[in-house]
Amino acid sequence: MPSARVTRADTPVDSAVAKVFRRVVPLFIVMLICNQLNRSNIGYAQVHLEADVGIGAAAYGLGAGLFFVAYALFELPSNVLMERYGPKVWLTRIMVSWGLVSAATAFVNGPAMFYVLRFLLGVAEAGFFPAIIFYFSRWLPGSHRGRATAMFVAGSSIAAAVSGPVSGPLLALDGMGGAAGWQWLFGLEGLLSVVVGCIAYRLLDSRIEDARWLTRAEQRALADTVEREDDVRRAEAGAEAGTVSRWKLLLNPQVLVFCGIYFAIQLSIYANTFWLPGIVRRIDGVNDITVGLLSSLPWICAVVAMYLAGRASDRLGRSKPLLVAALLVAAAGTYLAAITSPALALVFLCVAAMGFKSASPLFWTIPQGTMHPAVLAPAIALVNSLGNLGGFVAPYGFGLVKEATGQVTYGLYALALSSVAGAALVLLIRRDRSPGAPEPGAAVPPAPSASPRPAA
Repeated sequence: MPSARVTRADTPVDSAVAKVFRRVVPLFIVMLICNQLNRSNIGYAQVHLEADVGIGAAAYGLGAGLFFVAYALFELPSNVLMERYGPKVWLTRIMVSWGLVSAATAFVNGPAMFYVLRFLLGVAEAGFFPAIIFYFSRWLPGSHRGRATAMFVAGSSIAAAVSGPVSGPLLALDGMGGAAGWQWLFGLEGLLSVVVGCIAYRLLDSRIEDARWLTRAEQRALADTVEREDDVRRAEAGAEAGTVSRWKLLLNPQVLVFCGIYFAIQLSIYANTFWLPGIVRRIDGVNDITVGLLSSLPWICAVVAMYLAGRASDRLGRSKPLLVAALLVAAAGTYLAAITSPALALVFLCVAAMGFKSASPLFWTIPQGTMHPAVLAPAIALVNSLGNLGGFVAPYGFGLVKEATGQVTYGLYALALSSVAGAALVLLIRRDRSPGAPEPGAAVPPAPSASPRPAA
């Protein structure tokens, strides 16, 4: 007589996780698409800003980079406030405020105003990405966070892939209603974020216990599973860690290693985000429309690579080897792009994008599984804020290199070296397993209790 077989879908935990993936993850992807559109649309408007308001290559690079200075300064305070007010309120605030600031860029009249608005955009956006990563750590078991993070981060590549085809037609609205095409670009994309932010307020919940779209059994099972994983991490971090302030925990050398790795990743991501359209413009016979279409190709390739890398990470239970491989692929693609013709350079930048974009979700599975729960939120904010300084160095450095030499070749060499350095830093991470994956020979934690959880 065949034995009864229970599938994963039969358990309350997995039905709850499936609902999170259907309701929350797609919303976060849409939010990140809006985020990336508003922070990177200046790449398509660059030549028009220079022609209309006198923003040259160096000024453009500085303005693009000032966003990340503000982001770094205000990220940790933003995440402290997020813990106080909850993700529902704080993520809505972030989206609405960045949409309004981005829309205001339509009225920029010179370099000074451009600098101010880019800085304010960084202030408005600060805390968004680590808030999402922290949300996953509170709502998903460790075995599912790699795929969720990969799907979420893929939103930035989706945004980059669609921003070209969208930006070209918006720029082509030049003269309609007496406004320039770049003004339509900033205004409409900024207002889109405001609308999505209002929708997010209605769909998000700050705690598992508040989610009416989960059954009571699903709420208990999911919350118990996440809490048990937190207990395991507390035990692994040592009982003494519970008596140490979270600020001292942040001084752990591993946090600095994480900052260095993420800095290297962000250098490549944002150098390409802000300068890829300029690199594509070196190809003969292109215009605004074709530049937008061709610039989407690396990001389309990156979406596929990121999803496959996230699935491989969850199945393998080890992210470090995959992260090293992704960074080395990024280095090779970037170097080859620097030494080939413009058309071939685009091909190799597709390869590089598959590497450095896959590296981002692979990287974030490691801190989630190694950091003490008491320090997880501020640690994520610190790593993200310091790592995002790469977003200042990359566009500003590229702008200086281009203004001095007339090309970006030496900047691509520097990006290749930074990816190699990032791969070397990965080897310094002491513990190598994805969150939720049991150590070999470790005891399996007990099944979640069926008794109701006390209200928080």
